[in-house]
Amino acid sequence: MRIYDIIQKKRDKDKLTDEEIRFAVDGFTKGDIPDYQMSALLMAIFLNGMDKRELTTLTMAMTESGESVDLSMFGALTADKHSTGGVGDKTTLIVAPIVAALGGKVAKMSGRGLGHTGGTVDKLESIPGYKTTLTREEFISQVEKVGVAVIGQSGHIAPADKKIYALRDVTATVDSIPLIASSIMSKKLAAGSKNIVLDVKFGSGAFMKSVDDAKKLAETMVEIGKLAGRRISAVLTNMDLPLGNAVGNALEVLEAVDVLSGRGSADLVDVCTALAARMACLFGGSSYEESLLKVKDALDSGKALNKFREWIEAQGGDSRFIEDRSLLGTAVVREDYVCPSDGYISHMDAELIGKAASALGAGREKAGDDIDHTAGIILKKKTGGRCSAGEPVAVLYTSDRKRLADARAYLDRAILMRDTKPDALPLIFGVVE
Repeated sequence: MRIYDIIQKKRDKDKLTDEEIRFAVDGFTKGDIPDYQMSALLMAIFLNGMDKRELTTLTMAMTESGESVDLSMFGALTADKHSTGGVGDKTTLIVAPIVAALGGKVAKMSGRGLGHTGGTVDKLESIPGYKTTLTREEFISQVEKVGVAVIGQSGHIAPADKKIYALRDVTATVDSIPLIASSIMSKKLAAGSKNIVLDVKFGSGAFMKSVDDAKKLAETMVEIGKLAGRRISAVLTNMDLPLGNAVGNALEVLEAVDVLSGRGSADLVDVCTALAARMACLFGGSSYEESLLKVKDALDSGKALNKFREWIEAQGGDSRFIEDRSLLGTAVVREDYVCPSDGYISHMDAELIGKAASALGAGREKAGDDIDHTAGIILKKKTGGRCSAGEPVAVLYTSDRKRLADARAYLDRAILMRDTKPDALPLIFGVVE
């Protein structure tokens, strides 16, 4: 078998056999197939697509390229979620303890942020003492005792995906639904959970800009999951404006505590309760309506907040910040961003707001960059809100006053005003099961 022939076959719009796909993935992961030939194959897939069988085989080959986490000791109770990325997306911090409080087992590996999207691991690292690295034995033991553990992604999980993504990133083949779906699902399948809920976002702050593309991606990933023997569903959520009011690591942790304490912005509460209820449906077997009532009870009773505290303490974190917010640190510089004119906010570009937070020090331009955990933005007004000229729309936090100018420039472009109130857009556009 030759990689040249496989490239030619896909170039000519023919279907690849399972053996050909596995040969390509295995050979590239081991270093037997050079970058330039794998790049050519990826471009052929980008242009000509894959059918269901090809895509499932590609995903499984990537899954099996490294280690898989064995969670069989927890039976059907394991539950995982994945977000396709957005601005102000702190849902894991809220959903994981809710699900654990309902009896689910959340063994989750999360990533760091890059560009305008913030990573769950970065948010957790803003908590003093929190360990994002555990041994396999510690990880499993904590899930058994506490019901939830969240650590950084292992380089041993789906190494083929890491190598393939690095190529896609520099060969203009990122924007492909088959390649996106196989990348996400290879890691989710290797992580071992039997039940998976996908939060597929669309809009200005998401990778998928349109609801139609988000739905196609969701349908593709759900199909892969089912063919791999998982119980899986996807929720389509609007990321045309940031989720919640906080954008930035420590600020988002504090907002998560607000939600778990019965406070928090309505949009964040609605998305988190919907995701948690979908997860509870899968591992608990109850209807969505019944699951939603259980989720709300976990919040109202304080069980979810107690589980959050137990989780943070189990991983070495200082949970006293729940009562004493100063323990997460305070940005040296705090400055208002004010409304430029009287009227209604007609649009907030989530991506530009994310870039503004990153400019303040909350994000990275390249992997390995240091971040300022205290930096970020608190939104005082959101799309549809009325404000007067000079009224604060947002509060900017940073440790370096020189960073304010770039952040303000992004916000000047991100926030649009008009005289009349815009129509409200749905937050949740549908579910794929």
